[in-house]
Amino acid sequence: MGIEIALRELYRAEGHMVEALLALSERHSGEHEIVHVSKDLARWSREHMRELARTGERYGMDLGGEGGEPLAEERDAVEGGPGDPDLELLADLRQLHRMASGVSVDWELLGQGAQALGDRELLHLTERCHPQTVRQATWANAMLKTTSPQVLTS
Repeated sequence: MGIEIALRELYRAEGHMVEALLALSERHSGEHEIVHVSKDLARWSREHMRELARTGERYGMDLGGEGGEPLAEERDAVEGGPGDPDLELLADLRQLHRMASGVSVDWELLGQGAQALGDRELLHLTERCHPQTVRQATWANAMLKTTSPQVLTS
């Protein structure tokens, strides 16, 4: 059934969010807001993964061991080359924003599937988790807006 594919893909995507957020925190350890907020946002994605794994069990799936794949996408190359921490921060935030936006789409699809199946428990899960993913994307976008003017004009 297609719902299993949606669950599996969303579980993996949330795992990638955890990896990206924790990597962002590590790479930009001097940026206190980045460090603290990205760790908080990673906790949300971890919780989403736990919830998805529990939901997957109802569909006969074991998602617990499927979150550790490396990110398929490489970070965007930014003109100016590696080594400029400000440009690297912009690249990381851009990637994170795109990733969170994609995860948001996956939550939307899962919600539509839940409605079609009449699975109220799954629908409630999407209603709880999707807004947090939207907030992850919104935070990344806000950080891009506040960081990019100074970086791009210096």
